[in-house]
Parts: sequence; C-alpha cells; structure tokens
Amino acid sequence: MNGVPQAAVDLAKRFEGFHRVPKSDPGRAHPYVCPAGFWTIGYGHLCDPQHPPITEAEAVDYLAADLMTALNSTLRYCPVLSTEPEGRLAAIVDFTFNLGAGRLQTSTLRRRVNQQDWIAAGKELGRWVYGGGKVLPGLVTRRGAEVALLTL
Repeated sequence: MNGVPQAAVDLAKRFEGFHRVPKSDPGRAHPYVCPAGFWTIGYGHLCDPQHPPITEAEAVDYLAADLMTALNSTLRYCPVLSTEPEGRLAAIVDFTFNLGAGRLQTSTLRRRVNQQDWIAAGKELGRWVYGGGKVLPGLVTRRGAEVALLTL
C-alpha cells in the first residue's frame, strides 16, 4: 500500500476485520451493517446494501484505496504529520479512515495535532468512541491503539 504506513493498514485490518457472511460462503464478504449503522463490506468499506460479495483480495484492494484517501486527507488537514514519526501518521490515518475526513477537518484533534501537542491529541482521540449514540467497546480499544502510536 504505497505511502500508507503499515501500522495504519494493520490497525484497519485488526479493528475492521474481514467479515464473512453467511457461513455457506466463507471465502467472500457480504454487505453488513456496522455498529454505527452504515452498510459496509470487507475491511470497513462503505457500500450499498446490494453490493455483490467480494473476496478477501478484493477487500484488500478496497482497503488500499480507502486508506490512500484517508492518508491524503490526513496530510491535507494535518501537514505536520509529514515530518513526524510514522506511528503518529498511522494513528491519524486510521482515525480518518474510521470516521471520515470531515470529522478530522472540524475537530479539536486536528488543532492539537497541528500544534504538535501529542498528549492533548491523545486525549482528543479518546473522545471519539461513540457509534450510533453509545460508547462502543471496539472503538475504545481502537482509540487506545491509536493513542499508543500517537504518543510514542
């Protein structure tokens, strides 16, 4: 995945998972509704509910494209990350992939990153744990993994 930090790829794969539904077709992912209520396929790729099933290789291709989009947005809104350790970039790319560039663009997190205040940025990351109006344990864990990379 050209330009995307491997740690961002690893985070996305770890927390999104390759969902295989139904069990009668174990090699292919089918669309499903994620905990936040969005139709998703493969490794967290947003899709239409009628999207045809995909293989894991196709899911990896979607992930590569989605992470490249997240990387470009992250560097547009947080240019300081281009000279920071790769882990910091990976943490914010994963956040952007997970929640979208619009959330990064308007966030206090963006301000803290651009101020290079990594402790405050880590605290801001910890606030983004809600999906569908409630705290999601998976997001708590994911934000914790991002904070660990951000504050290295």
